[in-house]
Amino acid sequence: MQGYTYVKNEHYPIEHLVFTTAPEHMEEFLAVDHEVWTLGEAYSDLFDHIPFLYKEVWVNDHRPGEMHLIFVWESMESWEKMNDKALQERLAAQFDAKFPYPYQLIRCVEREENFGIHRFSRFERI
Repeated sequence: MQGYTYVKNEHYPIEHLVFTTAPEHMEEFLAVDHEVWTLGEAYSDLFDHIPFLYKEVWVNDHRPGEMHLIFVWESMESWEKMNDKALQERLAAQFDAKFPYPYQLIRCVEREENFGIHRFSRFERI
């Protein structure tokens, strides 16, 4: 099919976090999340490259203020390495210093599924 690609038999670990905040603070939450978490993990000195393939942010129009953050990691080993306690504590402190409003992590889907979710295939327009 022209203009599309299809790839299957992949095995990329998926991190799926669900957060909530007041709807009027959601865009600021996402901006600070990108600045602190996305870029902080992407350019961490733990790696000489970005250890995840991509990160997507989905918002739920039926639940204002609900955000789904989806990472596709290059490997489980990279994801585990990124879980460095000192780095995670530093990024959490930076985020909390820059985002002064209440928020809550309401789901950590990968933990619910014992880290068993992975991307198997991808069909996309190019």
